[in-house]
Amino acid sequence: MHARTIESLYASLPETGMDTAVSVILKLRGETCDIDCLYCFEKRKEAPGGARISADQVDRLAKLFGARPVCVELHGGEPLTVGRERMAEILDALAAQPNVKQVSLQTNGALLDEGWLDLFEAHYPDIRFGISLDGDALGNSWRVDYEGRPTYPQVAKALTLLGRRGLRAGVISAVTPNVLGRADEVIDHLASFDAVTTVSLVPCFDAAVTRSTMAAGRRTTPSRQLQNAAIGPAGPAWAVTPLQYADFVLEATAHWATSGAFRRFKLEPVVSTIRRLKGGQTASCHFSDLKCDHVFTAYPDGRLGTCDELPWPEAKLAQLADIGSEAEVAAAQARLPLLQESRSLVAKCVSCTYRTTCGAGCLAVRRRFAQADADDEYCAHRMRLIDGVAALLAQPDHPEGVLCRHWRWRPRHPNAMHHVSAFLTRWDDPVAPRTPARLSTSPYGNINTVGLPGIHEADDLDPNHPQWQEGIEPRVRPIVEALTSGWGAITYDSCGGHSYTGLPDAEPRLLNVGLLPRDREEYAELASRLCRITARATAVLPGSSVLELHRGHLTCQTTGTTYSVLDLQLAPAPGSNHHQYYLELDEAASRLGDVLTAPGPGSAEVRCACAGTSMPEGMARP
Repeated sequence: MHARTIESLYASLPETGMDTAVSVILKLRGETCDIDCLYCFEKRKEAPGGARISADQVDRLAKLFGARPVCVELHGGEPLTVGRERMAEILDALAAQPNVKQVSLQTNGALLDEGWLDLFEAHYPDIRFGISLDGDALGNSWRVDYEGRPTYPQVAKALTLLGRRGLRAGVISAVTPNVLGRADEVIDHLASFDAVTTVSLVPCFDAAVTRSTMAAGRRTTPSRQLQNAAIGPAGPAWAVTPLQYADFVLEATAHWATSGAFRRFKLEPVVSTIRRLKGGQTASCHFSDLKCDHVFTAYPDGRLGTCDELPWPEAKLAQLADIGSEAEVAAAQARLPLLQESRSLVAKCVSCTYRTTCGAGCLAVRRRFAQADADDEYCAHRMRLIDGVAALLAQPDHPEGVLCRHWRWRPRHPNAMHHVSAFLTRWDDPVAPRTPARLSTSPYGNINTVGLPGIHEADDLDPNHPQWQEGIEPRVRPIVEALTSGWGAITYDSCGGHSYTGLPDAEPRLLNVGLLPRDREEYAELASRLCRITARATAVLPGSSVLELHRGHLTCQTTGTTYSVLDLQLAPAPGSNHHQYYLELDEAASRLGDVLTAPGPGSAEVRCACAGTSMPEGMARP
């Protein structure tokens, strides 16, 4: 089971069928570039530049994978420095390969003009364009030419040109301190370009950078002087922390949703997170199992390596001339210590409750954090992103929910109801017909249809059902009554918690109450009120328990529809143990019921406690 779980997060090349695509990054000029961005990671590799990938190398690379689909990205350095004649040869070679299904160009845009666009239209009209632009002019100020001058004017001109010709582009925007606190401005600015259809916010996690990039010649250019000045004892001035990045992305997400920019372009990693939250798939390797074993990088000097984010020379697989089949590629991967080290990071994810949504993240970045004993910091920011996007997905009219740090994404499996909409209608209709419930009690206090410990079917009851009280486990009744009678909320599930002493194979159950909001507005109100309750509960609960707030989904077995739900759980407090938790659980449940029953702020005053002090500019309070 352990191995199969790892494979679900990190698939090796032989484990996927020939219909699964691989990504091939062609570094057409190595690290050679016409500009000198201060944070450039490619130049930190100090890889040979100046040479050009040939059409013959492109032919060999495409044929290497046989019939397997290949997605090619023309990259650099700056790929346009390869020159128009060589670019035309490369595009013709790619067009001639039947397994090359997609070609994209990632450029800084400084050289892009009408002539280049004419060339692409003639030799590969379906090419996809990617432009590097870090938001607005201020955000983009780390991207300079060798004289230290800003490149923003040229990039803006390139995007305008693409839009004028009816072409579309994705934008990669690095998140640095120059954009922190300005998410609204950045999103609005990028939305002003007609060509932009995707914005990918990528982090500058460069705190470990301690020295500037080596200069190619004797002269220290103004750009390298700027770089030297930006690198201090605590790291470079362009670096952000994982939580700074997560908070910026969530602030950008809220504005993207409320401003209507979501109609203009996709925002990553938000869209990938949404797809995973909904149970779908994404092309992003950060959220899927197609990680480093399905990403390859080719350099002009014939080197073939794995993902270009991994360090050289450790990432080298072989010389392209020395390898002739996919089987040989897979064998080289199996021998590469760097890949085995990266894959080992996934073992930690096997037991993580976020694994099906997170997909283990970027292993190249995680490796750097792991080397600094900070992998938990990387994981925390991924969890923060998922929690915030889950909030926005469930309550899009209340984007302040992205700021809440009490509600966590914790879907339960299984979590299903026979007919959710019928249950919702019956709850608010006292005269609706109600069939007798099948209630049996296990020796451990579980109330369900079969009277057995564990997770089993239970009939769905409401306060107007004559067996309502009988169907609620005694320990959890104070909490259920407070929420239903006092708050007017709908509970779809409850469990009083069971230790199952004497059943070594049975997993203990924690006290839990599930809330099924009637609509998104009620969802947002309940989430905000319960966030506010958390501080009061923490003050009165016994030291063995802590109140946890979980977001999740409830699936209707009749229609297949999923509903956003909220779960309250009393869990063992950090440092406590299950024995003490169950010993004091009756007292904890009673005290939580009292907190929920006590008078609270009026509905007009209820707002997420987390949003009370740190609301991003432009976000309305609930």
